[in-house]
Parts: sequence; C-alpha cells; structure tokens
Amino acid sequence: MAFAVVAAAAIAAATPAFAQQKVLKFVPEADLRSLDPIWTTAYITRNHGYMIYDVLLAVDENFDVKPQMVDKWEISDDKLSYTFTLRDGLMFHDGQPVRSADCIASIERWAKRDVFGQKLGELTESWTAVDDKTFRLKLKRPFPYVLDALAKPSSNVPFIMPERLAKTDAFQQVTEAIGSGPFKFVKEEWVPGNKVVYVKNADYRPRSEPPSWGSGGKVVKVDRVEWIYIPDSATAAAALNAGEVDWWQQLPPDLIPLLERNKEIKVENVDPLGSIGLLRFNHLQPPFNNQTLRQAVLAAVNQQDYALAIAGDPKSGKPCASYFTCGTPLANEAGSEALARPDLAKAKQLVKESGYNGEKVILMTATDQPIVHSQALVTSELLRSIGINAELAASDWGTLITRRSSKDPVEKGGWSIFHTWFVGPDMVNPALNSPLRGAGEQSWFGWPTDPKLEELRDTWFEAGTPADQKKAAEDLQLRAFETVPYVPTAQFIIPTAYRTNITGIIKSPVTFLWNVEKN
Repeated sequence: MAFAVVAAAAIAAATPAFAQQKVLKFVPEADLRSLDPIWTTAYITRNHGYMIYDVLLAVDENFDVKPQMVDKWEISDDKLSYTFTLRDGLMFHDGQPVRSADCIASIERWAKRDVFGQKLGELTESWTAVDDKTFRLKLKRPFPYVLDALAKPSSNVPFIMPERLAKTDAFQQVTEAIGSGPFKFVKEEWVPGNKVVYVKNADYRPRSEPPSWGSGGKVVKVDRVEWIYIPDSATAAAALNAGEVDWWQQLPPDLIPLLERNKEIKVENVDPLGSIGLLRFNHLQPPFNNQTLRQAVLAAVNQQDYALAIAGDPKSGKPCASYFTCGTPLANEAGSEALARPDLAKAKQLVKESGYNGEKVILMTATDQPIVHSQALVTSELLRSIGINAELAASDWGTLITRRSSKDPVEKGGWSIFHTWFVGPDMVNPALNSPLRGAGEQSWFGWPTDPKLEELRDTWFEAGTPADQKKAAEDLQLRAFETVPYVPTAQFIIPTAYRTNITGIIKSPVTFLWNVEKN
C-alpha cells in the first residue's frame, strides 16, 4: 500500500499545473541516483544522459557511424590525424555555446573510464582546438576504430558536457546536469526515489535526417517528461492499466498476460538483439580472488535456469554460452563446455580444491530490478548447493550500483558477487565488452587483473581481417573461460508496454524519448 500511495502522489503531483501541456509519464527501469553517465555504467544514468546531453557521432540501426553534433570530419592520408568540425547552433542549457574545448575535455574524461575510450586514450598523442568549432585528434599510430569509439551507443557513452564540468576528476561524480541535448533536466523537481522531470529544450536544433537508434533528428514531440519511479511491479501495472502513466519501460514476465488483455495497451519488444545477463565476481577480495573458486561457480551455472527466471518463457530467454552476444559475428563456442554442460559434482570438487573455508559471501541484489533479482535468487540457491556460505544482501538498484564501487572487504561494507545485464550491442566485441577486461584498477567493477586477457584483447584490435578478428575473439574467450572474469547467465528479451495513444517509439537497444508523441 505504501508503494501505491507514493506512486499516486508522484503521478498526480504535477497534473493541474501542466494540464495544457503534453506530459509523457514514463516508468523507468530503476531509480535515478547518479547524474553522471561517465562515473557509472548504470543504464538508468545512461538513459538520463541521452535526455540531456548530445554526442559527436552516433550509430544507426545498421551500426553505421553518422555525424550528430559534428558537421563533418577529415582523416589525414597517414591515418594519424582526425579533424572534426561542429555544426552550427549548438548551445548548452545554460546559454553558452558548445566549443571545441568542451568536446576535448569531455572526451578526455570519458577516455579515463570507458572500456573503448581507454584504448583510444592509449593511442592518443593529443587533442587540440583549431578554433571554437574545429578540433583535432593526433594519434601515436593508426587506429581504425576512432569513429566507432566516439560513436559508442551505450555505457559509457561519450556525452559532451561543458568544459568546467568535464574537468571533474573522472572518478568523482559530476553533480550538475547541464548538456546541449533535446531535453533539459529540472533539478528542483528531482525527488530521488520518486520522480525525475525533464522539459523540452526549445533551443535545440535537431538534425534533418530521420531518427535511427541514437543518430538522426532528435525531435521532441512532448513538452514535459516525468519519470515516475514505481518499484512495486503490481502498482506499476495498475497505473498503466488505468492510464495514470503512459509507458512502462521494462515489465516482468508474470504481468505480461494482464497487460495484454487491455486493448488500450501495446506490449512489444523494441530491442532487436536482446540483452545478456551476467554474474560478476569481486576479484580484489576473498574468496573470489581465487580462480579455482570462480571456476567452481562457472561449472555449476545452468543457463536455462537463469533464462527462465529472467524471461519466464523459453521464447524470450535462452542460453548463450559465449562471451559475445549470440547471433552476432564474434559469438563462438571456444572453451564453452563448462558453461554449456553444468556439472554440480565437478563444482563441489573445485570448491574443495580451492581451499575455500566457509568465508561469508555477500551476494548483492536489487529487489526493485526484476532482471537483477531473478538472477540473484537462482545464484543464492546455486552457491549454497555447492557448499558456499552465501548471504543475500537486498537493496534497491540505486543502492547496489553505489555499493558495487566499494573495494572494501565484506565486513566493511564490500561485496562478493552482483548480477546485472548488458544490452546485446554492448557485448558484440572486445572493444565494447566492459566486463571482459583484465586491467586491474582500470577494469569495470570487480577489477580483475589478467595481463594475458589484455594481451589477447590487443591482438583483436590489431587483427587485419574478419577471419583474424574471429580467431582473436576465440582465443580471448578461451582465456576468459579459464580465468572467469564473469559468468554469462542468459540471453533474453524484456518487453516494454505503453498506451496505444503513444506513437513514434524508436526500436533500439537504448530507450530514447525523442520522436515519441502522445496523441
């Protein structure tokens, strides 16, 4: 009942004052806790980023790189110099023009945190401003993925911020949300745990091309967007059924039949590749700094259990025993026997061989995020079944994504395992796969150190042909199944649901709110 009261208050709060405006009421996947899409890879913050920021380049539905804030670019004959020119009319929400200095500072900050950006940063000799609208990248040696890196569609996205904000330490959160994108963030109406408000940026100049994923014209067709956080699924379903909200981003499988019975609601999949679930270990702290114990968990994982737990239906969830998104060119079976054929007896034997002595394992979960919580419940039982002393630490998703940054031992508030998911495009190759790193402190949360894995990743970057890339990806996957930086749990589709008076939703792995019309 408490959830219903809070949700009703959030839904009704702004209705009278904005009765003459078109207000899109959207139930997001989680609560927005962090405003900085460079500091965290959390998709809720990435989606917030797309509302208020813009990007230099973007990929369309064919994975082709398209200009966005950039008007044009030139590449030198020796492939060491890239010169970018911004298009006219770019303005930050505080009224200041977007300058080359803003772009350079933003990309440099992003390159300190992002998996793809770090590689670009290694090969960067300098970024320099030619003038306020033109800037140049100088490389140490040719890197054919420059444009792909700058057009990265998902976490971390190279969003452009004002220079004064982009100068913030990449490991400290930016607390002011000023972009140049199609929506403005209304900070005074942000109520963490309740509501986030955005208004149309009347000064934004969309591109003329039709929208395709994150590229093309970002035309805003509503006056105001309210993200209404409703952690209780039954309450969210009731609000959508009653027309109190317009769109529910992710619905749990058990509520699909209820919503499909309402002729004024459309339930559909708008993500063409689906998503990949994963189990992430803390490699810094015992007991999963022990490779043999990680192999024990890998041997016990039955992906079919996870697929059904997440998606509720074999049609919507399936095993994918690869470190790369199944159905894409680099997906392969190298080394996958342990994941494709679970073996509890082997898992128990590996637990004994690891020297594990009953140390407490903290398995974090988020009860307001069904994708995460369903996986954690399966893992909790799995760990106990092979003799691991697992404690389920429940919180909301906002708390989990904050706690996962802790490198402390469990007795000081640290963690051992958490679950999350990545959209399919984030896992298609070694450049984009954030958790498939062995760079220690530079790695994604969990911080595995594996120089051999890094060497194999570099081999992929240097591969000259698709066949060489495929071989490099297979070698990298063989290493990953040996050292187990994480365990892929399933590939799945989570549908979205919206009222039938909502049109223009872009089919994409990322939820975009431009082009959406409320009739």
